[in-house]
Amino acid sequence: MKVSEISAPQVHDLLQIDAHALTANSVSRPQWVTETLICCPWVVVRRGQAPAGQISVGVRGAARSERLAGCCSETLIKKIVRPAELLVPSPTSARLRRTPALLAVQEVIERWQGLNLPWGPTGSVGFELATGHPVTTEASDLDLAVRATNRIDTERALFLWDRLAGLRVKVDVRVETPICGFSLDEYAHASSGRILLRYPDGLRLGDDPWLLTTARQSNVHSSDSETAA
Repeated sequence: MKVSEISAPQVHDLLQIDAHALTANSVSRPQWVTETLICCPWVVVRRGQAPAGQISVGVRGAARSERLAGCCSETLIKKIVRPAELLVPSPTSARLRRTPALLAVQEVIERWQGLNLPWGPTGSVGFELATGHPVTTEASDLDLAVRATNRIDTERALFLWDRLAGLRVKVDVRVETPICGFSLDEYAHASSGRILLRYPDGLRLGDDPWLLTTARQSNVHSSDSETAA
């Protein structure tokens, strides 16, 4: 697949890849990585810096301890699935189990009617909806990502967060701007105005996720170690 600037993968996107090509020279990788990718050739785009022509990705194994952060050549990408695309029913989703986290997606769709921002499930729910591979459990959280190219004020953020109250599962919402990502809950309830902002090169405290200059503000961590951002 030829990746253009328009269709370039973004953090939280899921990529179907040529697993055989990726694992052909994977001597230094754990055996579970090769086995996982051959069985389910999907990776998630993570927040991180990568060399030219490469994408920062994470591999999800069967156990919670099996997570690997690495890079994948753009030439190995066969398909890109974005979180917002997972809100549309598909033949795959019709065959899925009905764990609480999967059921909660439909509830959020109903509660967030009228939201004109691209959003969708990530984490285990997004992975299962995209691949059909069973990874959610009865205890799984529901992770969501909202793409916000333009600024959203704290009042709107609070409204969106309050609409999630009472769901039967724990919900985590990550807002993604063109510059960084942050927690919707933290942004909506921040008393000081400064929140944790997640950049490709690390975590920083800042007060404006849409302003490029926030990258110069307080450094919290030298690198973002989250496999799936």
